[in-house]
Amino acid sequence: MKTAVPRYYHLDVEVSPERVEQVSRILAAHLRFWDLETLVQPVCHSAELLLHAIEEHATDKNTSIEMWWNGQHLISAVAENDRELRPDRELRPCLTRIAALSDGWGCCSTDTGSTVIWFTQRAPVDQSVPLVPTAPEPALREVLQVPREMPVAALAGSPGGEASDTREDAR
Repeated sequence: MKTAVPRYYHLDVEVSPERVEQVSRILAAHLRFWDLETLVQPVCHSAELLLHAIEEHATDKNTSIEMWWNGQHLISAVAENDRELRPDRELRPCLTRIAALSDGWGCCSTDTGSTVIWFTQRAPVDQSVPLVPTAPEPALREVLQVPREMPVAALAGSPGGEASDTREDAR
């Protein structure tokens, strides 16, 4: 049975127009390395949309990008550090397109005031593999019983019921 290894990738980047294309190529290379070729286009396009929107609207251009692969879903997240950027206002067109491209998405704020926007992509059925192979649990009828103690005489096979010392016989 083929199993998948959980994967994680993190990238800190200062967003600029030329860096958006570089980040897209980096993410695509990691997805191909993880054998997720079919997810390259939607993930990279969604990340580009977010990075272009951050580059256009945010005053703080430092962002973090993360990807997690769990064997069935790829979760991608972009965290921006601008406290003034409002996803419900400035990023609404971008988030609408991401919602159309992904299987799920969301937005949350952190304790530091930054905003994390995440989206998920399900692997196609032929690429979805379990993370850990499961061993079958033994049923009660399959469990071997512990042997009962047998008297030494029965083990030695002597007719009188007493065990003989084989060391003396060997001399």
